[in-house]
Amino acid sequence: MAKRALSPLAVWAAGALPTLLLLCARAACPELCECPRAHHVLCANRGLRAVPETSRSVRVLGLAGNFIGNVSARALARYGHLTRLDLQFNQIGRVHPGAFEELVELQELYLGHNEISTLQPGTFSALQKLAVLYSNDNSIQELSAEIFGKLDSLVRLRLDRNAIELLSESLFKHFSSLKFLHLESNQIHHIHHKTFFGLTKLQFLNLSDNKQTQLLHTTLFSQLRSLLTLLLSENHITHISAHVFQNLKKLTKLSLSNNRIVQLENGTLRGLSRLRELTMNGNLLTEILAGVLEPIVRIERLDLSDNRITRIHPAAFARLTRLKELDLSNNQLMRISGGAFTSNAALLQLDLSGNEWRCDCRMEKLKEWMVETRARGKLLTAHVQCHHPPTLQGKYLDHVNDTELLEELTGSLSCRAENEAEREPGRQEPPGVEERLKRGGEKEEDMETQDVQRGHKKKKMNLRPRTAPRSSAKASSSSALLGTGMFQNVMEENTSTWELSDVLENPGSQNDVDSMAQKPGVGVMDACQFNHRYIANVSVNNVTSDSATVFWSMSEDTLSGGLAFRILFDRFGHSVRFQRYVYARGSARAVVLQELRPHTTYITCVEGVVGGALCQVAPRDHCAGFITTSPAAESDIRLQHVTAAVLAANALLILLVGVVWLRRVLRRRIRNRKSSTHAHVRHMYSTRRPYRAAMATTCVSSEFSRYQSGRVLAEDGDLIQFPPERFFDPRRDDDSVIT
Repeated sequence: MAKRALSPLAVWAAGALPTLLLLCARAACPELCECPRAHHVLCANRGLRAVPETSRSVRVLGLAGNFIGNVSARALARYGHLTRLDLQFNQIGRVHPGAFEELVELQELYLGHNEISTLQPGTFSALQKLAVLYSNDNSIQELSAEIFGKLDSLVRLRLDRNAIELLSESLFKHFSSLKFLHLESNQIHHIHHKTFFGLTKLQFLNLSDNKQTQLLHTTLFSQLRSLLTLLLSENHITHISAHVFQNLKKLTKLSLSNNRIVQLENGTLRGLSRLRELTMNGNLLTEILAGVLEPIVRIERLDLSDNRITRIHPAAFARLTRLKELDLSNNQLMRISGGAFTSNAALLQLDLSGNEWRCDCRMEKLKEWMVETRARGKLLTAHVQCHHPPTLQGKYLDHVNDTELLEELTGSLSCRAENEAEREPGRQEPPGVEERLKRGGEKEEDMETQDVQRGHKKKKMNLRPRTAPRSSAKASSSSALLGTGMFQNVMEENTSTWELSDVLENPGSQNDVDSMAQKPGVGVMDACQFNHRYIANVSVNNVTSDSATVFWSMSEDTLSGGLAFRILFDRFGHSVRFQRYVYARGSARAVVLQELRPHTTYITCVEGVVGGALCQVAPRDHCAGFITTSPAAESDIRLQHVTAAVLAANALLILLVGVVWLRRVLRRRIRNRKSSTHAHVRHMYSTRRPYRAAMATTCVSSEFSRYQSGRVLAEDGDLIQFPPERFFDPRRDDDSVIT
């Protein structure tokens, strides 16, 4: 009875105890606040004007977005176990020096976006475990080492967007663990050369948007041996002395943009051997001298845009073999050496826009370098828009042919002298340049005379008039070589791909003309007629996610010498046109387009290049479309094959197991059937116990006591007796014989 009486009481206690605990917890949570977790009190945006009081143990207190005006000495006395305190976006103008004395376990303190103008000495001295301190976007004007005390655990400090003017000596001497320091958007015009002493673990330093005018002392950053990022943009820096950055051995990013730097000295960048990004846009640089950029051998991105650069030494970028992005836009460049970028094998993006380029013979080598680099698939973007002479204004250098480049200074000694001066030691002038210079003013009769003197026999041929001059045809073929090196030509008979010089320098020599004229049935020299009569059966096969093979066929009596094919391809249906071309020799009948975009519709066309000339009419009769596959689809197909193979193997294995199991079952049933037959006989006719008439009589009388039968019972002589050896089972032991 006692146990039955206590059970309802126990059930009531078990249900009421959690309810009481929940009520107590709600009662401990301050008014207008939320306590979603244990030891968490969140009071953000509740219109509070003072720190709320609580009797519970709180570790996280959020008070952002209220109207708290000051933090008194005893306001946080009840929060001795706090680890995170957020007081951002309030109206705090004053913090008592003893406000944080009880918060010995505090690790994160956020005081940003308030109205704090001064901090008294010793304000943060009790926070020995503090790792994060935000005091950004306030009105702080002065800082001293006594304000912070010894914060050896501090990792991140934000003091940006204040009104700080000076950084005194050894200001951060007790910040041995500091890694991130934000001082941007202040009024700092003077930094003591020992301000950053002791910050041996600092990795990020932002001093941008201040009033710095000079960087003179070599010891200013000497202690920052772990620094990775240094931002000095948007200051008033006019001069940086040599060796200022010499101890920043690990620095990878340096920003000096939007300053007033006029010139870089040879030792300014010394020590920055690991620098990968340098931005100096928006300065007053007028020239880039040789040797200035030599220390930054690992640079990958260099921004020199929006300066006043008029001259760049041909060897200025010679040591920058890892340079990938170079921005020289919006300067005052008129010409640049063609060999200025020959050492930058990794260059992918070159921005030369916004300059006043003079497109004459002195830009010929730059054009050759750009075309050759694009042909190898190295240069992705590089555009030079001509401003001079007026006849070429607005035209891109890629689309200016050699004759137009030579028009202004044809045969000029100064032009040839400058080209000779820029020529690399041991490098010979490409063949054909001098010949083009000489032939610029010659007539057709003079050229015929020279050909006869060389031993060439010129035959008269009935040529169809061309729709454009030969010079314009050369220009179109030259400009069409964009991106040809990004694709691989599949050539028949193991023939090699034409080089760019074969197309530009020798567009159909006299020997080729003679050999073409001697071939039977060859009288077509016009590219348009050639495309119409000889090219056929354009098709695309072997399409994958990034490549496709273009096939075409021709009749057997086509041209051989001076013949090439240009395969145009572009994305179909896109408003932004980005045509690309692949060139193949006359013997080729297939070209592989590589580096395509997956799951994209393309259109490709094939046209002939006869004697270096192209048809001005688009070859729409010899085009084909195709859609690249998706990498996921290809992987799905391969996965399906693997899955099918695994399923087939599993099915075979299951079949084998089933056959073995069925065989065992059948054998067991046959064995049981044989053994059951013998057992039946033994049970029926066992003679181990002799038959007794009395027992039979008793059994019959007991079983049929209520039934009267007229049948005579069998006598002893009528019973059949069998010898016991007949029913002996040799497979069993004597003890197991059934009785």
